[in-house]
Amino acid sequence: MGDERLDDLLASLKKAAAALRDADVPFAVGGGFAVWVRGGPGRDHDVDLLVKEADAERALAVLEDAGFKGERPPEGWLLKAWDGDVLVDLIFRPSGFEVTDEVLSRCAELSFQALTAPALPVEDVMVSKLLSMTEHAMDYEGVLEVARSLREQVDWPGVRARTAQSPFARAFFALAEGLDLVARQSESA
Repeated sequence: MGDERLDDLLASLKKAAAALRDADVPFAVGGGFAVWVRGGPGRDHDVDLLVKEADAERALAVLEDAGFKGERPPEGWLLKAWDGDVLVDLIFRPSGFEVTDEVLSRCAELSFQALTAPALPVEDVMVSKLLSMTEHAMDYEGVLEVARSLREQVDWPGVRARTAQSPFARAFFALAEGLDLVARQSESA
């Protein structure tokens, strides 16, 4: 990720997180930043914040009050807020699970440079990424990068169990096993 783009993304992350924290809206950092903060590869396109569905509209209003431009896309599982050219996704139903108090309670407080904020567990990030794949949208590069860089930090049997219904997740595990990124299922059982 380029330094200038990372700086822009981090500035928007800090601005959004501070606004949500000040308004007592529970949230967690997800997506690429939840991976990056643990030493994984960064992503340079947006900031993902997870909120409960019951808090999503309030979270968007808080960000709008902080100067973000809100957007309500038709997808029905997220809201969007723009800080200039930086997109902040407010996700309440990522693929594979719903954001609940229990999900937020699993998040560790981690340091995003000068910001301390809750970060979604890597397992939840992997589950969401694997379960969002379809015949028309299957990109294994990102999940393999995460697996390679954070493999010792992931409960792979748990991710495998939560994604067992997906043929795309099963294909990921076949690739990851073949590349010696995760233990074969018989070895991890």
